[in-house]
This record gives sequence, structure tokens and C-alpha cells, in this order.
Amino acid sequence: MPSIDIHHTHSLSPQDARQAVQEVADKLAGRFGAACHWSGDHMEFSSSGVDGRIALGPGEVRVTARLGLLMSAFKGPIESEIRRVLDERFV
Repeated sequence: MPSIDIHHTHSLSPQDARQAVQEVADKLAGRFGAACHWSGDHMEFSSSGVDGRIALGPGEVRVTARLGLLMSAFKGPIESEIRRVLDERFV
């Protein structure tokens, strides 16, 4: 199963980083019907064809995802969009 693993550094406070992840999760939920929930310092998300997590660490956010068969055809555009959003939200 194809996967995505992106590390992105940032200089946000833990509270601001968590808020940024929540805003992204809210958009995922609204746009794709993704179910999202926090477990400690990471958020698990799941929707049709994609399961993953967004983990917060000191000065870093890591996005990992497993793509289903149909979504694997869109791996490149999905990764590009994730990187764009991380660049926008996590400076």
C-alpha cells in the first residue's frame, strides 16, 4: 500500500501548532468527510481511501498516511498539497 511520510520543521509554540493542526483537520472533515481525533500529541485521521496521523514534536510536525488503491494514483498531488498547507500554516 503506498504511503506518505513528510517531516516539516516549524517555530510555533506547542499551543499554536496544535491549533494549526486542528484547523487543517476541520478542513479535512468538511471537505472529505474525514474522521479526526486527538491522541496525546498526534491526530489520527481516516477517510475513504486514506488513513494517517499528524504528529507534533518540538519544532516539527510529521504527516504520515497510507493510501488505498484508488487514492494511490493521486499520491503526487496529495503530497504536494500537504507540503503546501504545511508551508502555509507552519512557519
